Amino acid sequence: MLLGIVYAETFSQEVLWKVKVFSFFDNSEFAESEYKVPQTLSGIQIAPEIGLRWDSVHITGAGANLLHEFGSNDPVDKLYLTAYYEFNNRPFRFLMGAFPRDNVLDKYPRVFFQDSISYFRPNINGIFWEIHSEKDYFNLWLDWTSRMSETVRETFFMGFSGRYNKGMFYLQHFGYMFHYAKNQDPSTEETLHDNGLFLTSAGIDLSGRTFMDVLDINAGWAAGVERGRDENTGWIINNGLLIETRLGYKYLGIFNAFYIGRGQMTFYEDHNNELYWGDPIYRAGNYNRSDFFINFIRNSKVNVKLTYSLHLAESRVYHEQLLKVSVNINNLN
Repeated sequence: MLLGIVYAETFSQEVLWKVKVFSFFDNSEFAESEYKVPQTLSGIQIAPEIGLRWDSVHITGAGANLLHEFGSNDPVDKLYLTAYYEFNNRPFRFLMGAFPRDNVLDKYPRVFFQDSISYFRPNINGIFWEIHSEKDYFNLWLDWTSRMSETVRETFFMGFSGRYNKGMFYLQHFGYMFHYAKNQDPSTEETLHDNGLFLTSAGIDLSGRTFMDVLDINAGWAAGVERGRDENTGWIINNGLLIETRLGYKYLGIFNAFYIGRGQMTFYEDHNNELYWGDPIYRAGNYNRSDFFINFIRNSKVNVKLTYSLHLAESRVYHEQLLKVSVNINNLN
């Protein structure tokens, strides 16, 4: 009996559950643009999950993310499996399996991942490892995005990011390499591509030091490094300066991204969003995006955010309206 008590104390278990509901309405007006199509993306995701935590640091989770697009006749347009193991013992965190993207890569700028990735590719299939403190972090990750077949190419991401803070100042880095391989059909002539993108920036965070709740600005160098191996293109490097500014007061906020340099995504006309997951407007070279938003509700369980965006590119002004509603309910401590 004594051994049973000792075992129970050293191997404690806890059943976990969580449900996420995420709805989006994203209307982008890019008529006459050479780089981006006008479209309306809208739908709702529901992601139930159940799991088991033991010894306070080990978690296994299983569930699904079900997407219904507004206007569709199908009750479920896409279903994504969620199943993973997580080790979380500060300062280390490790995940392997199929797990939610927004839990690990939510800090990446849009030049890496456009908004629609969170709508239609909500999960990562691979590995994530991170060492972190309260503000600093460094991580490595792998996302296997397509399994090779006779008609489908093998594709995957390898990436890393990090941030170091010193008082109000900080350095941060984002990067990944996307491998776009061939399929299994030897008769198909396809070019293998390597698509890398890296952004290193320095910033100052004055949030809470003035009357503004959020006041943050950073500037960094973005480098797109890519090649088509079979075409012997060599490495093509597209450099640019990216400046991001964030302002927030109570429920109101402004986000601005200014990019100047060479257009990214050299082979977009050949492979479009199969090869590139970033916002295609960055092909324009010089570009500015200004988001004006209202957080109607913002707490640990419910977020309702309305954004109006102005895009300046190609000597034109484009408009975008975005409404996002997110509900997270769980029994996590």
